[in-house]
Amino acid sequence: MSGKRGIVWERRPDWQARTAQWRAAEKTRRAGAAPSAEGHGPEQGCDGDDGPGPTRGPRAFTLLPWLLLGMGAVSNVIHGETPNPWVGAVGLLTFNSLYITLVFRAFHKRAREAAGTRWCLVALGVVTCALALAYGDNWLLFFPLLGLATGAVLRGRRLGQVMLGITALAAAVSALHEGWDAIGIVYGTLLSGMVTGAILALAETVGELRETRQELARAAVDQERLRFSRDLHDLLGHTLSVIVVKSEAARRIAPRDMEAALEQVRDIESVGRQALTEIREAVTGYREASLAAELDRARGALTAAGIEPVVRQSGPPLPPQAAALLGWVVREAVTNAIRHSGAATCEIEVTSGAERAALVITDDGGGVGSTPPGSGLTGLTERLAAAGGTLSSGPAPGRGFRVTAELPVEPAAEGNEGGR
Repeated sequence: MSGKRGIVWERRPDWQARTAQWRAAEKTRRAGAAPSAEGHGPEQGCDGDDGPGPTRGPRAFTLLPWLLLGMGAVSNVIHGETPNPWVGAVGLLTFNSLYITLVFRAFHKRAREAAGTRWCLVALGVVTCALALAYGDNWLLFFPLLGLATGAVLRGRRLGQVMLGITALAAAVSALHEGWDAIGIVYGTLLSGMVTGAILALAETVGELRETRQELARAAVDQERLRFSRDLHDLLGHTLSVIVVKSEAARRIAPRDMEAALEQVRDIESVGRQALTEIREAVTGYREASLAAELDRARGALTAAGIEPVVRQSGPPLPPQAAALLGWVVREAVTNAIRHSGAATCEIEVTSGAERAALVITDDGGGVGSTPPGSGLTGLTERLAAAGGTLSSGPAPGRGFRVTAELPVEPAAEGNEGGR
């Protein structure tokens, strides 16, 4: 199935993450192609194009048609039905200019919160009162337009306070000309300001929620990349080390014992096939390490490298999540021992209790000296920390190197990713 810009979507288990990544990229492209002079972000929900569909918020042009409420006053000026028509015409031009300026500035956060916008709103209020007091009748309809502009500019509690003042002012001025018939003007003024403010605040909230959703999608993609890089490092690092060790063993013993060398070659083939299976499972996101299987592989790899394995287990069986995490630790620590230690013996001890489990891997080799920990141990430290556990490594007492891992028997929800 084809998406926008010719992208072909694959039916794979990680299609949700791919979709979120594409949406984030599209949003970044649009923002770079047409940046707003006043910034972007949550405000795009009101005046920007933050995506297709009906979620696009109101724009400044949606408030311009309300200027038709002033057509009665325009007609009075044209037909000379108002005293001093030139004064009325200047008042109309000033009111319309201020209203249009406020409406367009209201849909950009920086401009809306600027002091100049507040002064424009005050000037609009003064012009509205002057025209309504001077002429009355159709000119009173400028009060609802003042309410619209106020609702577009102000937010929160301040909007309610200002609208109460404007409504009281509209009631007083309208009562001088219309008496009790001014109730419609009063009601229209209050309703126009409060409804406009509520709609625009809701549109901004929707824009912020959409922005948050995009951020969460990007975070999910980054987390999936990190998980995949960790799995790939642990899988290939261990497997390639075993293949190298067994290849060296086959080369050494081939001149004197061809059958034993062929046995090592068969082991290399088996390890390669298993690695292919594990990589496929890791790519699809379904791989779950097994502690028992990792211990068996560790025995074979250590023996092939000329290191004597000593494995001890005590306590009840571990839950899948804890076993999976400890399986990754066994794989990484044994791989490091084979590569760097030059040890003669490697001890692996697993103990489990009702609440916590511990894994200690100790070799009697030369250790790693002062070199910093590799990406494998760093990634494992992050995994165990997410599950509420700890991982420490360093020189063992006397001689050698020790890796110690502890974690709760029932990992926290955040640690579920670690066993994948």
